[in-house]
Amino acid sequence: MTWEHGVNMTEAPLNDPAPRDPAATTVDEPVRAPRAPASPAPRAGDPSSGDMDLEERSSLRRVVGLSTELTDVTEVEYRQLRLERVVLVGVWTEGSSEQANASIAELARLAETAGSEVLDGLVQRRNNPDPSTFIGSGKVEELGSAVRAAGADTVICDGELSPGQLRQLEEKLKVKVIDRTALILDIFAQHARSRDGKAQVELAQLSYLLPRLRGWGEALSRQVGGRAANGVGIGGRGPGETKIELDRRRIRARMSKLRREIGAMRQVRDTQRGNRRRYEVPSVAIVGYTNAGKSSLLNALTDAGVLVHDSLFATLDPTTRKAETPDGRHYTLTDTVGFVRHLPHQLVEAFRSTLEEAGQADLLVHVVDASDPFPDDQISAVRQVLIEIGEEQGGTMPRELLVVNKTDAAGDLALARLRGALAGEAVFVSARRGDGVAKLRDRIAELLPHPQYEVDLLLPYTEGGLVARVHDEGEVLAEEHTPDGTRLRARVGPELGTAVSAFVTAGTRSAAGSDEPRS
Repeated sequence: MTWEHGVNMTEAPLNDPAPRDPAATTVDEPVRAPRAPASPAPRAGDPSSGDMDLEERSSLRRVVGLSTELTDVTEVEYRQLRLERVVLVGVWTEGSSEQANASIAELARLAETAGSEVLDGLVQRRNNPDPSTFIGSGKVEELGSAVRAAGADTVICDGELSPGQLRQLEEKLKVKVIDRTALILDIFAQHARSRDGKAQVELAQLSYLLPRLRGWGEALSRQVGGRAANGVGIGGRGPGETKIELDRRRIRARMSKLRREIGAMRQVRDTQRGNRRRYEVPSVAIVGYTNAGKSSLLNALTDAGVLVHDSLFATLDPTTRKAETPDGRHYTLTDTVGFVRHLPHQLVEAFRSTLEEAGQADLLVHVVDASDPFPDDQISAVRQVLIEIGEEQGGTMPRELLVVNKTDAAGDLALARLRGALAGEAVFVSARRGDGVAKLRDRIAELLPHPQYEVDLLLPYTEGGLVARVHDEGEVLAEEHTPDGTRLRARVGPELGTAVSAFVTAGTRSAAGSDEPRS
């Protein structure tokens, strides 16, 4: 086994030789971001919702300070993740060294998103993680020396630790130890805004916490009745019930309540989807790796004004906006939560109702980051989750359209390789500059389902409402204004076809060309 040091993932040096001065203790307190200088030409109109979300998120930031949890990490059963100065550690079991370093670099970005300062990154080459301490007992001592030399108070492991591994590492290192799953859950808890998003994150956190609940000393005391607390009286004998068992029961009760609440919210979303289906409005879902530019693409296609920030999991709650194809058809465009390598199964379970938006869409717009060093790994990670969603829904996933974003940030060689690998399959765009967005709109219009029947109509001028419905819900192929009314040749769905059946001038034809009986 070899012990490799990762590449610097932050502006600060990874190996900080100067230990932390214990006297320079600071506390976490809100720090207002400095006000930007007044622009000579202020932007017209009110700020978008994304601008306001970004201002609110940056108005309170974490400040570097010593943690009070360094004295005894075994006194608390569960600690909130107040990440400050961290050291990263990963186990390289497969793939190339570049992929192992890329995984640690992604973990560093996750840690920074959670509000911490990354000091060092370590990668160990092993066939399998150690079942006891993740990196092996001998390497734990080397990791402890690196933690003390850097003055860190937290170690983040690039993988999911078992409860036993977590406890062993904390006892040996005497600092807080968390894994990749807990880190992602903490980021989701910070960024969740909607009621259903907060409920889903809390359910995922409790699912992660339940098998890791632990206690020492008085936390294991028995709960008995009467005067048994002093060891006298009836009830002072027998096993009783430990405090940790009470905590587990409370957690299970809370999880059951959250599942009921999420189920009720799911019914609301099903009703909304049912209305869109009734009016035959096609739906498009934007999926992709986190920070691939999904929200930027939504803004470019619909002027939604949602939050755009260069960070992982900047947006969690799905956003749906109305869009229009170049030929005038309306459809909905939904920005879903981003995916990541080794996405915690607790999150997949909790966000199942939200991820169903992708499974029940008519088209998936799969966004890929062209500037990422391993875009193929991103595509595989996203498709793996999509396949899991499709299997649980008992069917196949919708048609997929690959969109390679951030072409302005990628090198010519990387773009050439992607164009060769995805020739004829993907659309290359830059949502920031607007390159290729028009071509993407045309491609979406081609792949969206068309209305089922083609009709020739003569609508009196008193039926302006029906003319508007044909334009909104159908696909107008030809339009002519005559003395008798508006003559239309259009494609419509079954419900709209019934509404305009009294004004059909010729037999209704299906999209395939066969005649259908006139209603």
